[in-house]
Amino acid sequence: MTDNVSSTEEPSGSALSGSALNGSPGNDLPGKDLPVNGAGLAAGDKVAYLGPRGTFTEAAMVAMPSVGTEQVAVPMSSVDAVLDAVRTGDVAAGVVPIENSLEGPVTTTLDALARAEAPLTIVEEWALPVHFALLVRPGVGLADIKQVASIPIAAAQCRQWLTSNLPNAHVMAALSTASAAQRLAQENPPPYDAAISPAIAATHYGLDVLAEDIGDNPDARTRFVLVRRPGTPPKRTGADKTTLVLFMRADHSGALLEILTEFAVRGVNLTRIESRPTRRQLGDYYFSIDCEGHIDDARVGQALTGLRRVCAEVRYLGSYPRHDGKSPIVTPGTTDTAFTDADAWLAAIRDPTDPRHA
Repeated sequence: MTDNVSSTEEPSGSALSGSALNGSPGNDLPGKDLPVNGAGLAAGDKVAYLGPRGTFTEAAMVAMPSVGTEQVAVPMSSVDAVLDAVRTGDVAAGVVPIENSLEGPVTTTLDALARAEAPLTIVEEWALPVHFALLVRPGVGLADIKQVASIPIAAAQCRQWLTSNLPNAHVMAALSTASAAQRLAQENPPPYDAAISPAIAATHYGLDVLAEDIGDNPDARTRFVLVRRPGTPPKRTGADKTTLVLFMRADHSGALLEILTEFAVRGVNLTRIESRPTRRQLGDYYFSIDCEGHIDDARVGQALTGLRRVCAEVRYLGSYPRHDGKSPIVTPGTTDTAFTDADAWLAAIRDPTDPRHA
């Protein structure tokens, strides 16, 4: 499940008046003389997230190792608003959903990250189990519910429960799971009778949890990413992932095979590949790819140089630690040492008189 993936409306009030993650008031502490963590965040740095309070994105942000109580949380109303705030420097970093285990990619995030102007890079990821609850105002029972609000992707993951328990209820679209709860609690009269949201949203907005764990799949998970403006990638850990956006030179037979070959011959495994329209013309697509490894790994670096030759454009979106800590299987002939030895062998052939190649 993801949160809001469509609205571009800014939240009311100052977008940078969020509270610290531990609930204390926000502040603007200078970060340059304070400790910096693995993702390059300093104490007092502002981190935007897909809000309002009570979203799964907020929960993922709090769980991320690089974001703690020393950073200032800034809820925003859409993926685009979060990423634009990072681009302009209004915040140091942003957290957005990128992939769900049931519904696949969050296309709004993929397209926003693929934009050529003011590029961003991913520095951390986190996968969060997502569990849905049915929230109501105090005193409301199942028999009273005629309209339920949530974002479509959340309602889709609760379809079986809704069919069994609220077969006649009309499902309405909301901007996010948490905003559905917020409107239910704060508007008079309420615009609907119930909201499908994270259970924590009931605490934030004074609602009752009428039913918990109403999702059809208890193992559903959503992956979230922490993005920053381009800089030096986090150091490789041996269990890393690299994200790329690739544009073909032209639509022709074997174009995708050319791209995949650059990875395959160097032993680089892909963990995700999506085709997305470039919005230039019908049938024109780019590829969004995650691969195992870090740009500092020889096999990954060599793959990128190969892609640079065969693609019209390669956009590097970051190398960062995998959330699951899983190390790739490096096959014989694709280790850093193997690439170094091969380069030395070729150099010796080209100039056998150079004593460095003796």
